[in-house]
Amino acid sequence: QVQVVESGGGLVQAGGSLRLSCAASGTTFRADAIGWYRQAPGKQREMVASITSGGSTDYADSVKGRFTISGDNTKNTVYLQMNSLKPDDAAVYYCNVNVRWSNYWGQGTQVAVSS
Repeated sequence: QVQVVESGGGLVQAGGSLRLSCAASGTTFRADAIGWYRQAPGKQREMVASITSGGSTDYADSVKGRFTISGDNTKNTVYLQMNSLKPDDAAVYYCNVNVRWSNYWGQGTQVAVSS
């Protein structure tokens, strides 16, 4: 069974940076895609950034130029470098791993941004 574990969340001042990590285990297959999503209180979960096994990336408009997703496909590990953080970026960040047509979610990591 695939397990997804996120880490790296925390409290940061506006303008600061955080680096989130996502590691998927329990599969011998390379993930087809790994994405970061976030959900703030009272809001729907939204896609933040994603990366495919081929290295193609996609970003939400709200984070373009500030966030960078990167990955080690051989280890099913993905990172999200978040710079110039804003109070609106505060949320629980979830990692989603797509492996052989199935999606797996982590438990989430909290990101708080103080103004």
